[in-house]
Amino acid sequence: MRSLVLVGAVCLLLGSAGCGARTVSATDDDGAATSRMREVAEAWEGSEAARSWREGFYPLEDVVRLPDNAFRTDADKQAYLTRNFEHRGALPRTEREGRIRWADGTSTPVTPMTAREAYDGLDEGPEGRADPLTVTKATFGEMTLLTSRGEARVPAWHFTLDGYDTPLVRAAISPARLPRAPIAALSQATDPGMPLEGLRKVAGDGRSVTVLAGHGACDDGPAVDVLETRDSVVLRGMVRGADDGPCTAQLLVDPVTVRLDRPLGGRILLDAFTGGPVALGRR
Repeated sequence: MRSLVLVGAVCLLLGSAGCGARTVSATDDDGAATSRMREVAEAWEGSEAARSWREGFYPLEDVVRLPDNAFRTDADKQAYLTRNFEHRGALPRTEREGRIRWADGTSTPVTPMTAREAYDGLDEGPEGRADPLTVTKATFGEMTLLTSRGEARVPAWHFTLDGYDTPLVRAAISPARLPRAPIAALSQATDPGMPLEGLRKVAGDGRSVTVLAGHGACDDGPAVDVLETRDSVVLRGMVRGADDGPCTAQLLVDPVTVRLDRPLGGRILLDAFTGGPVALGRR
């Protein structure tokens, strides 16, 4: 089942055929479901978990930025998706200090990853595979990322790739550990609804979010309900048109775009099923 989830997520990354997003509005008459969403919102309001979320480093977009016009070939695309990289020569060994520069003008000192650590986060397969993406140089710098605290400038490694004019950039800071939810998760065995599989993106204007939602092979696909409050946006994943007959045990993942009444801003994006934040999905 896990392999099916990852294949779906890879499909989403590059917008392959058959991976279209569905948009749903905030409509659901299930009183129990609505009550659960309100309970999640109320549990987070003023909580220690909410404070941790607003003070930590939680990216709301991919920490890897591809070169302009990526990819040149299908082989390069496949190399990226399967994390097939190689590097020529030694990677820089210098350990550096860095700072996260927040949108409000404040900054936080951090210890960035080394070039090797950042590279290892890109190349996760066995060595010697055919047709890798080749790193020819690594340079320390910065990148801008959308985070739970707005746009931030963060330390990053810029990897020059053979055949590309601009580098692949990878944030040199790992996301903070997710805070423990102040409310218990639902039981998948007894409760309706589905946990979300992660955040895909926040629209540039903040007026919509696209999340990864699971469903089975014998239904009409996923939908997502939304409850907006002053401090949070609570999402509930669900399945449309489920068939009660025999069906294969599969977890498929599709993107679902949810329109918001106002920009997300500094509000916390929460999953009604887990009771916790909707973290960035694995690329």
